[in-house]
Amino acid sequence: MEVILNSSHKAMAERSVLCWLATADESGQPNVSPKEVFAVADDKHIVVANIASPGSAKNIHINAKVCLSFIDVFAQKGFKVFGVASDVTPEAAEYFRWVEPLRMMAGDRFPIHSVFVVRATAVEPIIAPSYRLYPSETTEASQVQAALRTYGVREVGGNV
Repeated sequence: MEVILNSSHKAMAERSVLCWLATADESGQPNVSPKEVFAVADDKHIVVANIASPGSAKNIHINAKVCLSFIDVFAQKGFKVFGVASDVTPEAAEYFRWVEPLRMMAGDRFPIHSVFVVRATAVEPIIAPSYRLYPSETTEASQVQAALRTYGVREVGGNV
């Protein structure tokens, strides 16, 4: 089995507060929406809870091609996953397999109407232009420090 999502992708996804799901409607109009309950299920699949996403669900039924983005806003790095999504409802036999990693995150706070199962076909890095334009002076540490200043955030005990 080919590994699409490696350990660094999994670690970044686990650190992410949100991921961004891009879908397209019947006319090809793109839509991007934040998702807060998601998990890397295995080396090829990411699962996303459909909590309040009727537009994403409708678009996935029309066009299964999607893109998920995970970004560390402080380091200004991340990755995007291109893939094919399915909208798995509670009536489907495989629903419990896919919803399991999401249940603990959702708890009683969020109802999970269905699970968007994204089968990854490719992964690409996302990096801020500074890393490419100024490689000799741009480091992850310098990007974090610049972002902390920009956002007015302080590190506490080594954590942002």
